[in-house]
Amino acid sequence: MFPFDVILFDVGGVLLTNGWDHGERAAVTEHFNLDRAAFEARHNTSNDAWERDLISLHDYLSATVFYEPRSFSPDDFFAFMLTQSKLLPDGALGILTELAASHNYLLGALNNEARATNDYRFETFGLWKHFAVAFSSCYVGLRKPGPAIYKRALDILGVQGQRILFIDDRAENVAGAQSVGMKGIRFVGADALRSELVTLGAMD
Repeated sequence: MFPFDVILFDVGGVLLTNGWDHGERAAVTEHFNLDRAAFEARHNTSNDAWERDLISLHDYLSATVFYEPRSFSPDDFFAFMLTQSKLLPDGALGILTELAASHNYLLGALNNEARATNDYRFETFGLWKHFAVAFSSCYVGLRKPGPAIYKRALDILGVQGQRILFIDDRAENVAGAQSVGMKGIRFVGADALRSELVTLGAMD
């Protein structure tokens, strides 16, 4: 018997680079010569609603960038945002691929991301071919590390917490999963994750 029925992955910082975190925002605001502090203040006001799909991409960009005339368009800005998404060096995509090929687990995502970037990243990097389910914040309207998103995953999956493994690069998100009874691993690199999965009996 395998130690888990379900393995859930964070995406940014585990499989791919982050979609729209500090580093990505810094690169994009510098490229478009925006005032970083002003952008960050507006981002902090709007991001929670955007990641929970309460506002659209248009609404988010209107609030953070296009509240005044610009020399570039929203399409230009969003296109450059998307170029920040890349495969994560020393990431876990290879491990996800191996686990999917084994057919031993139901695999899915549990991540915080806005719909526009989430859908792009899942399609562009082929994540849907491995995931049977996605508890992305934009789909369920909840965000990590609040316990509600993990409880929602438990309810939908119909699986006891101890039969679910959650992998995330942030300690507070792992703690959130553990608070509802899931097993959590903090991701620090592919080799370390592989070693932990072997120790747990989840991989050969």
